[in-house]
Amino acid sequence: MRHESCVAVDLRVAAGAGIGPSSASRPIRAHAVTAGALRRRARRMALSIAFAAGLAAASPAWAQEGWHLRDPWPTSAEVADIGGVDVTFPSSNPFVPADAGRAEPATALGRLYLPRRNGARTAPPRSVPAVVMLHGAGGVLPARELTYARQLAAMGAAAVVLDVFAARRDRARGFTERLIEITETMALADAYAALRHLPRRHPEIDPDRIVLVGFSYGAMAAMYGVWTTVAERLAPGGERFAGHVAFYGPCLARFEEARTTGAPVLMLYGTGDELIDPDRCAEFAGDLRRGGSATTVIAYPGALHQWDGGTPPRAIGRLLGACRLSVGADGRVRDLRTGLPMTGPFLRRLILAACVEDRPYMMGADEAVRARSNRDLGRFLDMIFRAGKG
Repeated sequence: MRHESCVAVDLRVAAGAGIGPSSASRPIRAHAVTAGALRRRARRMALSIAFAAGLAAASPAWAQEGWHLRDPWPTSAEVADIGGVDVTFPSSNPFVPADAGRAEPATALGRLYLPRRNGARTAPPRSVPAVVMLHGAGGVLPARELTYARQLAAMGAAAVVLDVFAARRDRARGFTERLIEITETMALADAYAALRHLPRRHPEIDPDRIVLVGFSYGAMAAMYGVWTTVAERLAPGGERFAGHVAFYGPCLARFEEARTTGAPVLMLYGTGDELIDPDRCAEFAGDLRRGGSATTVIAYPGALHQWDGGTPPRAIGRLLGACRLSVGADGRVRDLRTGLPMTGPFLRRLILAACVEDRPYMMGADEAVRARSNRDLGRFLDMIFRAGKG
């Protein structure tokens, strides 16, 4: 059975490719600004203002055509008939953000779920919001990503579930080797590929209302993807996510670059999750706010890691609280404990094996917490989808 560990059981490795300390004193790099980028920036600013004003807290169901937020969310039985289609996009394999311009090509793999169309042959252009999902270290889970995707489609949003590991079976197949060879930056390369190509192939999808959601390993990628250090390298054409959501993502590192894309961020974790250091996540959230992204952190009392994965409580993996990584403004990653650069699999293996603690942590499903996180995620998406409409 697959599980959601952010560390390898044998080598005691944790995730971390694309991470680093905040430094507001860093000079902001000059870059070209297109008209499209200015429009997207204005929308992100409007979203941040709306987020700060508390629209997310007041989210009644949106009765316009298309997206209809429900509370509670549709049940598994209600969405069982919603099928997905396999999709692929050109992507790449940057080990860390600095490699983006010279990374070897790859093909991103995903499964796309589109909303029901109520008899209509096609939806109007730019009428459908979307969510891109990044799985955890255990891979895509039917109880999690595939269920969320169907639920979102039932409420009127497109959802694409990326399988970052399946796209790179030639690099690694085993659990441990995947975490060494396949980094968060590669996951983000696939996510930005989806952001770039989905609206081109499906004109009904609104490119300005696409949110990135990640779980555990994928949550770290979702958090790191909001920094300009990453976004400008992986999406030089200016494509940006309208929001970023992290489900129980460990806060392993901080960024030297002071700027974010300006997109709002939602961080969700349980107080019973030993993979989460609340103080470090508070520091990371503070960096995001100073960088330009309105950020909300919600902690669920007593909740364990992977409360939405469908697995009964059990001890797994190893803890990674001692890991400290930094991403420089140049996109390079280094370990703050040893000073080693994370330039490839060999050094990544050494860095992560040295910082992971030799004791497990608990994970386990909790349907009551899932209902709460559905509500909080729904409000966040509702705010973005409504504010970005038109």
